[in-house]
Amino acid sequence: MGTPIVIAKKTTDIHQDIVLHSEFANRHGLIAGATGTGKTVTLKVMAENFSRIGVPVFLADAKGDVSSIAKAGSDNPKFDERIKSLGLDTIAFAASPTIFWDLFGEQGHPIRTTVSEIGPLLLAQMLNLNDTQEGVLSAVFRIADDQGLLLIDFKDLKAMLSYVSDNAAELKAEYGNLSPASLGAIQRNLLALGDQGGEQFFGEPSLNILDFIQTDSNGHGYINLLTADKLMNTPKLYATFLLWMLSELFEQLPEVGDLDKPKLVFFFDEAHLLFDNASPALQQKIEQVVRLIRSKGVGIYFISQNPLDIPETVLGQLGNRVQHALRAFTPKDQKAVKTAADTFRANPEFKVDQAITELAVGEALISFLDEQGTPQIVERGWIMPPYSAFSPLSADERKALMSQSIVAGIYEHAVDRDSAYEMLQRKVSESAAQQQAQLEAAQQAKQQETDAKQQAKEQERLAREQQKVDEKAQRERDKLTQDVLGTFAKSAARSLGGPTGQRLVRGLLGSLFGKR
Repeated sequence: MGTPIVIAKKTTDIHQDIVLHSEFANRHGLIAGATGTGKTVTLKVMAENFSRIGVPVFLADAKGDVSSIAKAGSDNPKFDERIKSLGLDTIAFAASPTIFWDLFGEQGHPIRTTVSEIGPLLLAQMLNLNDTQEGVLSAVFRIADDQGLLLIDFKDLKAMLSYVSDNAAELKAEYGNLSPASLGAIQRNLLALGDQGGEQFFGEPSLNILDFIQTDSNGHGYINLLTADKLMNTPKLYATFLLWMLSELFEQLPEVGDLDKPKLVFFFDEAHLLFDNASPALQQKIEQVVRLIRSKGVGIYFISQNPLDIPETVLGQLGNRVQHALRAFTPKDQKAVKTAADTFRANPEFKVDQAITELAVGEALISFLDEQGTPQIVERGWIMPPYSAFSPLSADERKALMSQSIVAGIYEHAVDRDSAYEMLQRKVSESAAQQQAQLEAAQQAKQQETDAKQQAKEQERLAREQQKVDEKAQRERDKLTQDVLGTFAKSAARSLGGPTGQRLVRGLLGSLFGKR
């Protein structure tokens, strides 16, 4: 059996409670109303009561005032008057166990995830890419997977985009046309996201989504409070982050069907940011997650100023509704009032569309699912006061709670392990070293060839010089021989004298020189 959670007292009879049955809390819900009508208090009351029955809660603190949920409330004249008007004697003030989170790591524990875990679809939405650019981004992820390159942090993605851009011609045959214009657009949008603080969101240690599902020693569910005042300035990052969390929960949690109470409840403040300018693919993803995550034991509650901010396909999935006052000053406002009124099961005691414009601060039109899971007739009721304080936590109080948190020290220090950036850097270095080695080898071979040619020329010159020397020496020997023989012949002729002697000499000389 579930637990009835008292959310409000009927306006017409404060002795009658308006309750939310915990077994149907995973049927999702909506808290709507104009600014200053009491949506934040309703959010706190519901979150506190979920925590008290052991249900962990995740909620975004858009303005910084929800941090007061971690501090016990106190009496004051205005509060005491409100208690008496509800027929209550006292309120058991108490703080709820709270874990502070912050994507930027400034006012809470950092939240990180890897580029691979986000995936190309959500990243394309975050970067505001068109269909063509989204296709190119998907190809980049595929190339990284095929080449074993881990996409973990921001610089990994930038390095991967540069690598694909430099090698687009070689990759085209397998992965299709990787347009330089599309790659350039992705890189520019990535730089813009980095300037908005998105760079800090990507990295390790990656958030273990199951850390959101924790209870304290008293069995109370932890309230995971996301500091979102700065995050609201980057709606793409905010919306994508929330959707990523839901997707992670959907993938990791088992099917449980209907439980006595949810395993986790999400409150999405400024819900319109989740749907504004969402691509059809992302819109479909949101609707799918909202529709199917119920069976995982997760309840989702959207907080928005206007029910028209929520697409009809999603609005139809919200079984528990709290509608604070709306103003009908313009035709658009009147349409919103009528739309809100039409979503409720009519009450014969009052006109819903009229009542919406008449509600006081802290008063709301409420319709929860009954014990059979059927929407109740809409009731007008006063929201119960919260157990926590109204004033936000100071910086010192927040730091003290963070230091005592169950996840303190786990996510504070970023880890930069070997991934695509480092691998591509090594590949570039190795390629450069290989090119340098090839260049040096080519230069060495050329030098060797030049040296060999020079050596051959030198040897040829030396051979020519040696030949000249040999030829000169031979000429000198021949001349010397001729001179010696000529002198000998003359001397013999003079010695022999007469013709006979001369003929004898000539015959002798002729035989020596081969003349006959």
